[in-house]
This record gives sequence, C-alpha cells and structure tokens, in this order.
Amino acid sequence: MALVLPACLSLAACGEAGDPGAAYRVVQDGQPGRGRVLLSRYQCGSCHAIPGAVSHSIKVGPSLDGFGRRSYIAGKIPNGSQNLQRWLQDPKALVPATTMPDVGVSPDDARDLAAYLLSLT
Repeated sequence: MALVLPACLSLAACGEAGDPGAAYRVVQDGQPGRGRVLLSRYQCGSCHAIPGAVSHSIKVGPSLDGFGRRSYIAGKIPNGSQNLQRWLQDPKALVPATTMPDVGVSPDDARDLAAYLLSLT
C-alpha cells in the first residue's frame, strides 16, 4: 500500500498522456470548433497566420501556429486560459503598448477563441 500511493501521485502530476502543460490549455466549457470559426468573424487572419483559418499574405502579428505550447502571450503575460481570454477581450489593459487591437470580443467568444488557440500544439 505504501508503494501504491506515491505511484498514483506521480502519475496524477503528469497530466493527460504525460503532458505536464495540458492543464493550462483546458478552457472550461470552451468550444474549439466554434473558436476556429470565430477567427474569421474577428478577422484575426488579417494580422496572423493561423492554422485552419483563412489569412492574408501580409502579417503584422506573429504566426499562431503552436500557440498552445507557448509560455507567454505577447512575450509578457503567462499563457493560459484565463489570461488568454482577458487578452482577447482587452489586450491594451494587459500590455498598454501592444499593437493588438481591441476588436470587441465578447466573453463567450473569448472563451471559444482561447479554446481553439490553446489547442494549437
């Protein structure tokens, strides 16, 4: 019995499929498929190259490929569900000098956009 508990605890610390970063990519009630569709509504592809989304050839912002593996948003804010949703709704509140525009993302849309972006691994 004494050996079973440490083994269980070590497995639980690993996250799903041994991915220690999986927990921060979980967006409660997020719908990644809806988030992918919303990318065009908010014209995110105008500035970013995004897997699975229509985008233009001139990019002002970075590619969002592999976004779910990134440690930081805009190089300054720890990446994760809550911070990403706040960033999508009001980027200048988090990084005043950012070039990321406030495009009027609602809380529900931010949740689903975050679910999609964090799924990009």
